[in-house]
Amino acid sequence: MKTLYIVRHAKSSWAEADQRDFDRGLNDRGKRDAPRMGKRLSEKDIHPELLLTSPAKRAWSTAKRIADILKYPKERIQTDLQLYHADEDTLLFTVQKIDNKHNVVMLFGHNPGLTDFVNSIADTEVYIDNVPTCGVVVFNFHIDAWKDIKWKGGKLQFFDYPKALDD
Repeated sequence: MKTLYIVRHAKSSWAEADQRDFDRGLNDRGKRDAPRMGKRLSEKDIHPELLLTSPAKRAWSTAKRIADILKYPKERIQTDLQLYHADEDTLLFTVQKIDNKHNVVMLFGHNPGLTDFVNSIADTEVYIDNVPTCGVVVFNFHIDAWKDIKWKGGKLQFFDYPKALDD
């Protein structure tokens, strides 16, 4: 079995209007939400074997903050430029290339591709209108190899996001 954690980057800063999109970091809320979600995952006894992220600053910063809480070594976080604003087909292709030695993978990226991806990968009619910033959607796949992941093949385990912590 393979488990995939799909994480949207935390809330980004728009403080510098002329800054390149790729270089936008996290705002104060994003810097607060990422460790909070990491703590929430830690409480579920999550131990990812691979963290794979878009190299955009906001995604990378989210991955580092969650890695800190999960005690995942930051130097082992892998980046993949294809994850930067990837569409659902690119996300599927990227996941299908993951080394099979990893059974639990956490992938960090961007909308709208992530929301489209989670709705296409789910084996149910569950529809997630929007994966909010720092939202986490988790699927189990009853497969032995990542290359065997197909549309509608993932069993939704849970969907969590920062504002759900405030309810």
